[in-house]
Amino acid sequence: MAKNKNTTIQTGKLKLLSAHVTHMEMDRPHGYAIPVPTRPALALMKASNIPPHYYRYLYELVGKPHHWQDRRNLSSEELDAIINSSDCEVHVLYADGCPAGFFEYDLQKMPECIEIEYFGLGTDFQGLGFGKWFLSAAISNAWSLKPGKIAVSTNTLDHPAALPLYQKLGFSPVGVSDEEITPWV
Repeated sequence: MAKNKNTTIQTGKLKLLSAHVTHMEMDRPHGYAIPVPTRPALALMKASNIPPHYYRYLYELVGKPHHWQDRRNLSSEELDAIINSSDCEVHVLYADGCPAGFFEYDLQKMPECIEIEYFGLGTDFQGLGFGKWFLSAAISNAWSLKPGKIAVSTNTLDHPAALPLYQKLGFSPVGVSDEEITPWV
């Protein structure tokens, strides 16, 4: 699949980034287990009753370099209503005791589909050799909830390894779109 280059669009004083989005789905488990790396020490925990300020920390840790925008300007009340609802599930990855990344499921379309709404590692934790295991854990956990399929989207502003890794672990493209993103400065 061809990738579009990121471009910047200037409208008045606001510069927007263009992102080419690939929408993907997986309709059956990938069927192989990736062993947990031994270094650093990793712990993956489902988060409950998440304080909005802690979620904002995770969201910025992972999303700022990729200009994630959907949750940036929500009030604490709006954010709390989303992240602590029965339609949302957040899992936090710790490396040597430090928050290293997270993934979040959107469960609104269950049992037909679970969407991996957010997934990623903070930049300090990339390149250490556990991203593939982390994504595999997110996928395996999603299948344990018995959806008909799992969906995820990635775009050209995400880490360059994201699209190939999703495909390697069993996701297939089902559509593309283009979006304009407000840069995170």
